Amino acid sequence: MNRRKFIEKSGVVAGAAMLGNVSRADDAGKPSQYSRPDLSDKIKLGLYSISYGGIWYQGPALSFDQMCRKAKEYGFSGVELDNKRPMGNPMDLGREERDAIRNSLARHGLEIPCVAANNDFSSPIPEHRECQLLMVRETARLAKDLGAGIVRLFAAWYGIPVHEGVGTYDFVRDNYGEYTFMRQFPYATHIDRWNFTRECLKEAASMGEEFGVVMALQNHTPLIRHWKDTLDLVKEVNSPWLKVCLDLPIFENLDREYVANAVRTVDSLQIHSHYGGEYYRDAEGKVHQKVIDTKFGKPQPDYAHYIDLMNEIGYKGYFTFELCHPVLNDDHTRGGLEYVDNQVSLAREFMAGILKGKS
Repeated sequence: MNRRKFIEKSGVVAGAAMLGNVSRADDAGKPSQYSRPDLSDKIKLGLYSISYGGIWYQGPALSFDQMCRKAKEYGFSGVELDNKRPMGNPMDLGREERDAIRNSLARHGLEIPCVAANNDFSSPIPEHRECQLLMVRETARLAKDLGAGIVRLFAAWYGIPVHEGVGTYDFVRDNYGEYTFMRQFPYATHIDRWNFTRECLKEAASMGEEFGVVMALQNHTPLIRHWKDTLDLVKEVNSPWLKVCLDLPIFENLDREYVANAVRTVDSLQIHSHYGGEYYRDAEGKVHQKVIDTKFGKPQPDYAHYIDLMNEIGYKGYFTFELCHPVLNDDHTRGGLEYVDNQVSLAREFMAGILKGKS
């Protein structure tokens, strides 16, 4: 593919600076023919605590120590802490509780690379933004106290309603039609909310500097429409304390060439990442991605290609699994804790195989 056609097909002129790298990976939609390297010494697998937060399944949330025990049992190297109750809200964690978290990590031989903030910086109401900034500040303080080097940020997080005891996205995502981001404040334009978010991100970056933790902006809707929005916000803030958390499963386009352009353009700004979904084991014992209801008819993320790209840009960090949707049995009844255990175990096995170059 020549340079002009690449630019036309990618649709992002910003990627032109990276065109010299195109030949290093197969972006034409065909499986790579080379032997994949073992990257398990460069990229570590983590477990995100939201998976066991008691919101997606029938059953109680685990304690932080119980979650760490699961993470160790299934072979993860670290855990990412969500700043939500019951495990990780800074308001609930005094010195004694923070000591207990560090002790759990040490006892199970785990790291804590990241603490996740669940913030929305896009409100046109100043009091709303100030409350969000205060929580991010306390999350940065918590990250420092626990030894985490990253606080993950949203631009605008719509939250997770709880219906009949289980979390759901039905009421907050645009495709359900009941509520949309722009209907929330119909008198605020998209660019208004962009500017509110950018100013809050500047303050958040300063908080990161204060506590010695790097903020990582995730490529998550609704304000952010695509990976380039994420990168634009980070560049507009222009602080070494604000970088990128680029997640493949929530890409707006999973074409290999599009994903390759995104990863190469973000390049060294990428400091954290996640994977998700559900998994099953076939008759021969191999673990595969499972098509779930909400992804029916959509392509599966090509994690092997993505990991190859991460290696290409020199990424050395965590790839954290998150089970972040309601889990259902085959008959559409609610799954329980044993369902989550199975998925967490399979997810780790699946990605470990990719990192070892076996998939």
